[in-house]
Amino acid sequence: MQVAITCRHGDIPDGTREYITQKAQKLLNYFERVTAINVTLDFESDRVTSEIIVDTEHKHDFVAKDTGDDVRPTFDSSLHKMEHQIRKYKEKLQDHRRDRPTGAIPETDIEEEPEA
Repeated sequence: MQVAITCRHGDIPDGTREYITQKAQKLLNYFERVTAINVTLDFESDRVTSEIIVDTEHKHDFVAKDTGDDVRPTFDSSLHKMEHQIRKYKEKLQDHRRDRPTGAIPETDIEEEPEA
């Protein structure tokens, strides 16, 4: 799995680059099928826009975006949004209804034949 960090109209220090890489790799804890993570930091005047695109198997890309004044808090906010999206998708994949198979008719709905 690779983490690609791209900066537009600016640059970030190596410490911040390592911080972003370590935090982005933690997305594997939530969902194992992540194939690539792209982080784009866009510097416009005094604002920073952080965009995270996560590519997974068998699913379209997940995208989270946030704008703020500083790189780390903006990235953390967009990472939190991404974690929420991935957790929600993983919950959707898992079947939590283990009491009966899908399409089964509950026993209370079956009418009994009256005895003569």
